[in-house]
Amino acid sequence: MSWSGDDRGGKRGYHHGDLKEALIRAALDLIARHGPAGFTFAEAARSAGVSSAAPYRHFRDRDALMVDVARRGFERFAAELERAWNNGAPNPLAAFEKIGRAYLAFARDEPAYYAAMFEAGLPVESDAGLKQAAEHAFAVLRRAAEAVAALLPPGSRPPALMMSLHVWALSHGIAALFGRADAGRRKLPMTPEDLLEAGVLVYLRGLGLAGGRR
Repeated sequence: MSWSGDDRGGKRGYHHGDLKEALIRAALDLIARHGPAGFTFAEAARSAGVSSAAPYRHFRDRDALMVDVARRGFERFAAELERAWNNGAPNPLAAFEKIGRAYLAFARDEPAYYAAMFEAGLPVESDAGLKQAAEHAFAVLRRAAEAVAALLPPGSRPPALMMSLHVWALSHGIAALFGRADAGRRKLPMTPEDLLEAGVLVYLRGLGLAGGRR
């Protein structure tokens, strides 16, 4: 596939009939400029340089287009988290911190995907592919929580699901408030990464873990 125009708002079209990819890119561009609810199906078609009827060859409606964007986002997100976790190397605590940084980096570097994933109001259960991709991403965090919890004596281990939900909420909250790549970003006297690291450290110390030792 080749694109006419560029990714900075220029008029774009598609060649060789790759309409689906043209619509995905158009949707990402529109999400970046107007938010996940700020455009219509017809506007996505117009941005892709096709007729308003053309998108129906691949997508039932605008929601189906957004589901595909969100699914792709979760797949990329899961890959980044897997890369950061790296099977717990060099040790679970250090790898756990890397996951948090990867979470913030994805929110900052892929704001359109991130908005489609978490701000579009899409029910994850509505599409099997979307649900599988979202669960894969969360599964990385849960595996990391299980490895960290395993550093504690059996009687002192918190449920890994609860722990992963706590850290997910902390990471997501910092990403939403301070790690955005748009005008919605709040000012902070430290980096979002430093804030997350401090929050996770306080959390781990509360569990009896700090610096890799109990």
